[in-house]
Amino acid sequence: METFNSLFMVSPLLLGVLFFVAMLAGFIDSIAGGGGLLTIPALMAAGMSPANALATNKLQACGGSISATIYFIRRKVVSLSDQKLNIAMTFVGSMSGALLVQYVQADVLRQILPILVICIGLYFLLMPKLGEEDRQRRMYGLPFALVAGGCVGFYDGFFGPAA
Repeated sequence: METFNSLFMVSPLLLGVLFFVAMLAGFIDSIAGGGGLLTIPALMAAGMSPANALATNKLQACGGSISATIYFIRRKVVSLSDQKLNIAMTFVGSMSGALLVQYVQADVLRQILPILVICIGLYFLLMPKLGEEDRQRRMYGLPFALVAGGCVGFYDGFFGPAA
């Protein structure tokens, strides 16, 4: 287990590399999301435990999420009152994922995180229509909230990048 003092025992070179990776990840997040696909492996390569790498990535991702939320609310693109059910289901899903990841052994996380990073990276690379809008709604109300909010929230709470 890492101690508080060991967090400050980082070489200047490693600190510089992590800073560069964080800046690049932030740039990627601002364009398309998925910057955590860079930061999580970098933090783990620097010696951070998988759970701490996920938590650190989630903390830095909150800034972008909060900024985007404020942007869309101010421009009235999103109405919070219309999204109450989606917000509630996303909260339940993300809390469930965040709680579950704490009970997964560090060795298991070390094995599955690289696989998740590769799979998500390939998904983004190979999806030709990713980012194009689909204006035809296929689900409404509770089914949409359960699938979109619950499942995406769980993924985001457990792993996070590209949610």
